[in-house]
Amino acid sequence: MEFFSRRNGSLYAEDVALSELARAVGTPCYVYSLAALRTQLGAWREGFGDHPHLVCYSVKANSNLAVLRALANEGAGFDVVSGGELARVLAAGGQASSVVFSGVGKQAWEIRAALDAGILMFNVESPAELELINQLALEMGTTAPVSLRVNPDVDPQTHPYIATGLADSKFGVAADQCVEHYHRAAELKGIEVLGADCHVGSQLVSSSPIEEAATRMASLLDRLESAGIPIGYIDMGGGLGVTYQDESPPGPDEWVATLLRVFEGRGLTIVVEPGRSIAANAGVLLTTVLFHKGNHEKNFVVVDAGMNDLARPSLYSAHHDVEAVEDCDGTITADVVGPICESGDFFAKERLVANVQAGGLLAIMSAGAYGFVMASNYNTRPRPAEVLVNGDSWDLVRERETVESLFAGEAIPGHLSGE
Repeated sequence: MEFFSRRNGSLYAEDVALSELARAVGTPCYVYSLAALRTQLGAWREGFGDHPHLVCYSVKANSNLAVLRALANEGAGFDVVSGGELARVLAAGGQASSVVFSGVGKQAWEIRAALDAGILMFNVESPAELELINQLALEMGTTAPVSLRVNPDVDPQTHPYIATGLADSKFGVAADQCVEHYHRAAELKGIEVLGADCHVGSQLVSSSPIEEAATRMASLLDRLESAGIPIGYIDMGGGLGVTYQDESPPGPDEWVATLLRVFEGRGLTIVVEPGRSIAANAGVLLTTVLFHKGNHEKNFVVVDAGMNDLARPSLYSAHHDVEAVEDCDGTITADVVGPICESGDFFAKERLVANVQAGGLLAIMSAGAYGFVMASNYNTRPRPAEVLVNGDSWDLVRERETVESLFAGEAIPGHLSGE
């Protein structure tokens, strides 16, 4: 995590001490580095050189408006999977003409909103969805630009919950059926066939799955060309992994070089949808130690953040490094756990961690992706604040929720109130 470093015993985000942020904003709190976001997006764009391309940041990784605006300012497009994410992109100043809309369950209102905004294309996941998009486009007096998401049946060698390109996945259409689906798309009056789409999974730490998938997609393009269906865009999704512990994933340059090699000479605009590789190591979750406790079996460090704030360890048994914000004496082997009333509420298990005492701060590293976006209000806990650091300055880009705000939209019927 290049933009999070230790100086004189204190952990910094760029040129801001994390302890300063904790004092000003409180904990739990997500902290993002603007320089890290820009650097990682730049690495993707630079890899393409002058080859036609579009880097569509995957909004589901981190959808804070300030993060989206920062990436839009750097020329990013966006990959969305809901009408809400599309609304966020537009509110942040993103260009609809650089948006691709993915996801298996698009609703009519979401499709209408995307057509009205003028997105680049829909990544269509099923024949039924294709028919619905056609119907709605005709009703609106327009045509819908689409690509079909092809399931390449490639093993991404990742956690099963984030593998999306296997034959038993809910995503996409089967590769051996996609040509007939393209023929149908070409017949529909409300559809403009623009591209082909593929996504094999997330947290990929090797280029081999993407190379295998790209090779299969190149074969599909040959079949489509023979069938008289021209394709201008090839969308290979995202999924490039990051280092959480000891992984050694390829860089964006290697990933892009693989795609350029496979699709060389085809005159295609290549679309990629990175999310985790841009945001994950651009953020940390700050938390305060509440108590130490132990029993005959182990030690526990209880902190004020919980699985409702960062679900990845509980959901995927995911590893996040845990660092002391200020240097302290000694280490302890312990479980780092939160206050949620679940045994699955943990950030580290049997981990050698700094022996930070009550009132001290810990930073849960690599938390910029799939952190806040997956947060919940379980146990009626307000979601954390979010901060964006820019050099030696910082901005609060999302206020901490209040307890009162969590039930502001609820109502007690009069008959329960004695009225």
